[in-house]
Amino acid sequence: MPDAGEPTPDPVAADPVAGVEPPAATLPLHVRSAGESLLGLLHLPPGPGPHPVVVLLHGFPGNERNFDLAQALRRAGYATAVFHYRGSWGVGGTYAWCHVLEDSARVVAALREPGTVAEHRLDPERIAVVGHSLGGFAALMTAAADPQVCAVASVAGFDLGAVGARCRTDPVARAAFVTAFEGELLPLRGTSGEALVSEIESAGIEWSLARLAPRLGDRPVLLVGAGRDEVAPVQIHHEPVVAAYRTYAVPRLEHRVFMTDHALSDHRVALARAVIDFLDRSVGVAR
Repeated sequence: MPDAGEPTPDPVAADPVAGVEPPAATLPLHVRSAGESLLGLLHLPPGPGPHPVVVLLHGFPGNERNFDLAQALRRAGYATAVFHYRGSWGVGGTYAWCHVLEDSARVVAALREPGTVAEHRLDPERIAVVGHSLGGFAALMTAAADPQVCAVASVAGFDLGAVGARCRTDPVARAAFVTAFEGELLPLRGTSGEALVSEIESAGIEWSLARLAPRLGDRPVLLVGAGRDEVAPVQIHHEPVVAAYRTYAVPRLEHRVFMTDHALSDHRVALARAVIDFLDRSVGVAR
């Protein structure tokens, strides 16, 4: 560890100090969900722990996996799990939005299991969920369903509830979503653009992110939008959620909009700093 008075390295720009035992490690993560083995990685920070945990959820179909953010979080002292959902990127089973939610909840639960906690020096009382795009939707839904999740962040979150409402009333928009989803199916199995839109429509308002406010009112929540986002425009996917959480008075809500695209392509450092700062204040890693 650093000597007294020695500054802690900036986790976004510098590796941890040398000589801390045990050292940082990147380990395969296998979690069983509905009979299938989810494949991922667990990024462990150095030191004896117990380490706070971040489950980092990627979007649809998973081309952007946010490994830069995972590494920054690990350098900041968070054990960070990244994984693929059922029916995607070689994982068995079929892909469905509901399976994304089930798998996200299962991974959070798995990282609280006593054997996993002991083996990897984890703190089961400090688990946060962070997601990008569809992962942002899944992060908020997972936290709303699990009061033991201590903090949640959604980055360029894709509100399936808002999409479903539009698809049910606008045939042209519905057809556009079917086509858009159909074009992203290469790494997925067992689904189609039509099936994905139909599932959103069937879920109805249950998948509206705005409706989650009462279940998130006791936790820190970070909502990050992207001002040039053409996938999840802030006017549809970010601003209404912020307004709903303000109306309900989610007291620990933080929100901001970066003027960038859906992948935050030119704001990755700013994103890492924003997420780490939020988690340090919400989950607790002293620097």
